[in-house]
Amino acid sequence: MFKTRSGEKELLDQDEIPAEDLFQNLRELDFINHWLGGYNISFAALKKVLKKGQPYILADIGCGGGDTLKRIANWNAKANFDLNLYGVDLKPVCIEYATENLKGKSVTLICDDYRQLFNHLHEVDIIHACLFCHHLNKEQLIELMHFTLQHRSVLVINDLERNPLAYYSIKWLTKLFSKSYLVKNDAPLSVLRGFKKKEWQEIIKDAGVKTFSIRNKWAFRHEVIIYGNAG
Repeated sequence: MFKTRSGEKELLDQDEIPAEDLFQNLRELDFINHWLGGYNISFAALKKVLKKGQPYILADIGCGGGDTLKRIANWNAKANFDLNLYGVDLKPVCIEYATENLKGKSVTLICDDYRQLFNHLHEVDIIHACLFCHHLNKEQLIELMHFTLQHRSVLVINDLERNPLAYYSIKWLTKLFSKSYLVKNDAPLSVLRGFKKKEWQEIIKDAGVKTFSIRNKWAFRHEVIIYGNAG
């Protein structure tokens, strides 16, 4: 079961999900991400690519309900980088939730496919993908990396490692405490759709990326940085 990635689609990837069910899912995922330290991986990665005194446009693709953007905005209030934040999601219902969720935050939301991002913005310095890439297959990931190289951006990926301990831990935690059928189904399935470090290396090589880093992070995550602006 853990040797190869699962090809099973998550319930969240379906087109028609009742709004309240989706909102419950988003609230629980934010709670899980926060208490397992998932957001810290994004903060640590951003520290590696940002420089003080230089303005940056950051687009969070597959932004969902905007919780990652909210956490980045709160983190940056102390880190004090010059960040202009954008959130991109294909689902209008996610943008609806994010609009309310991000009230008071300086974040612009775009309802579109990330591949249309440059129809909305002239440039993007950092493309951020938190728990987005495990929804994609290998060909789609290579396309994302080509997109990054084409536009000379930096791609910051924060995503799951396929690991038995991670799978059984989240399966039992969500079974005991979750009120969302989406979370109960998708959280363990997300782990099965995650990557091994070797798989990331193979995908990056096939994409023709020359400058990158891959790091194992707690808890059962990978921090992947693709430097599309190198060279």
